[in-house]
Amino acid sequence: MADSTCIEAVGPLTELHVADVALVRGERMVQRALNFRVIAGHSIVIGGRNGAGKTSLLRAIAGLLEPRSGSIVLRLSDGRALASGEDRGPFVGWIGHLDAIKPQLTPAEHLEFHLRYHRRKRRIADALTQSGLTELRDVPAQYLSTGQQRRIAFARLILVGRPLWLLDEPLSTLDPHGKNLVRDLITRHCAEGGIVLAASHEPLGTETQVLELT
Repeated sequence: MADSTCIEAVGPLTELHVADVALVRGERMVQRALNFRVIAGHSIVIGGRNGAGKTSLLRAIAGLLEPRSGSIVLRLSDGRALASGEDRGPFVGWIGHLDAIKPQLTPAEHLEFHLRYHRRKRRIADALTQSGLTELRDVPAQYLSTGQQRRIAFARLILVGRPLWLLDEPLSTLDPHGKNLVRDLITRHCAEGGIVLAASHEPLGTETQVLELT
């Protein structure tokens, strides 16, 4: 049962384990043997130069890119080990470079759509509040700044309630207040048992592991 803040319980997730993963992009090997583990309640920042494979790694974990070799396993507290991208998908919340915002829809309309799409029965008010969009809930997205549109993406992430967050440059386009807000959301998600992986050139400002891709 969801709590009063509309964030779904994420307790069943125990860890993500990436073992000997090789990634290929455009027939070019970008990583040959990635190994790391992150347990529930923790986050990891993925750093590295442009082209090092940060986005490719997130896409592989999400099930959007098949690794050339190795394994990516999401473990649950009931003992299940989800090793295929298709099985991991329902546990993944994704924010990429594009926020998937329709300019004619308001923040409230975006969230109502995703409630219907994911067959959720929840209130959107708390997700709007947590993302700092309450006063903008009825303003078409075309009149919002790029940073405010990114907040819609985070409100959607909160509302859908996935335990594994994969974030590609989550702080881009945000002003200092927006960055602090996102850092607070990440901290809260981990405190509730979630896992966050973020490809970022900026520190998240939270207790994190760092994976530097070379």
